[in-house]
Amino acid sequence: MDKNRKLQELILKRDKYREKLTQMYKHFRGVKHENALSELRYSEIKVYEDLLASVVKEIGELELN
Repeated sequence: MDKNRKLQELILKRDKYREKLTQMYKHFRGVKHENALSELRYSEIKVYEDLLASVVKEIGELELN
């Protein structure tokens, strides 16, 4: 896979993850004590934040090379 195609795919992933996180943040009201559903939602948000961070980092590395 060439660099430009990889970069375009990563940009699409980044935009998808940002949109998903935006929607999740709209409905998230924090972690309620001993509420499994809110804890799961928080965990899912953290996973998407990490996915977004790794994609952004990879985009930065590709742009530097």
